[in-house]
Amino acid sequence: MTTQEWAARGVSGAPRAEGRNADAMAGAGHSDHALALELVRVTEAAAIAAGRWVGHGDEDSGKLAAVDAMHEHLNSVSVRGVVVLGAGGKRLPRGADAGNGAGPACDIGISAGDGALSIARDVPNALTAIVVAERGALYAPPVRYLEKLAVGPDYVDVVDLNRPVADNLRAVAKAKGVDVSDVAVAVLNRPRHLDLVRKIRDAGARVHLIEGGDIAGAVAVARPESPADLLLGVGGAAQGVLAAAALSCLGGSLQARLRPDDSGQGDPGHDFEAVLHNEDLVGGGNVLFCATGVTGSELLRGVAHHAGRTTTQSIVVSSPETVRIVTSEHRCEIEESREEYRSA
Repeated sequence: MTTQEWAARGVSGAPRAEGRNADAMAGAGHSDHALALELVRVTEAAAIAAGRWVGHGDEDSGKLAAVDAMHEHLNSVSVRGVVVLGAGGKRLPRGADAGNGAGPACDIGISAGDGALSIARDVPNALTAIVVAERGALYAPPVRYLEKLAVGPDYVDVVDLNRPVADNLRAVAKAKGVDVSDVAVAVLNRPRHLDLVRKIRDAGARVHLIEGGDIAGAVAVARPESPADLLLGVGGAAQGVLAAAALSCLGGSLQARLRPDDSGQGDPGHDFEAVLHNEDLVGGGNVLFCATGVTGSELLRGVAHHAGRTTTQSIVVSSPETVRIVTSEHRCEIEESREEYRSA
């Protein structure tokens, strides 16, 4: 049994009617509210499955459990989907069919765990996420990583990935009406970002290091309660597209460049200089993004287990600019054996 509390409001903070009737996909036979409920159940189930493994020393089993839960629950979602951004493995690879085949044709993007479910400790910023968009709308990156610049709606027109870091920080400070020293930049805590961190601090801004994955960090910059004003750095390519989908609904922006592999060599058939914008990463006007926290982050609380119940927190954003925060209480959860995934 699950009880859910929906907090729905527009990006501006003005009240918005719950269950707004707007098709999530072209030709959809139900509202975005109905599809959102179905997708929340998918990401909740995946987050709960992954959350059982956090800190237990087995990252792969956590991700496998999340993907299995997503696969099972997606089968009942009313869409005719194709996985464009897959969670990996045999269950939900790129090109797989998803949904019960009864609804609109759509692209689906999936992230199970986003980054790292720590094998040793409870690392924040892990979440499960899914994006549903019109067929052909989601960009499938030809590389593993993207260089990213994510901002909320107030700074979309003042930043440019081609500019030096210091110039972008000064532009954000001017738009915000503060000194550069009051600008905070979210950066994944990775060795590859040592030089980026130095540039940010040399410019006088503050660094907000994030662990786990960067979907939560990128989406959070478009939320009024975010501790960071923008996100910079290199992160997963598929995760970048999912974050761009959420930001496009929130009025924010994600600018990105394809990043060569670790050897520094790139396929000559790819343009590593071109800057990709929201409309390049997520086309079409109908997008629905849903994520559930596995571990806590700036965006969402993580899965919490109590006697006889489990609680989750999710965010759903959809066109046009609708935000729903979903707090759910799951009763009588059936605990699955960890041995099943260790032996898989």
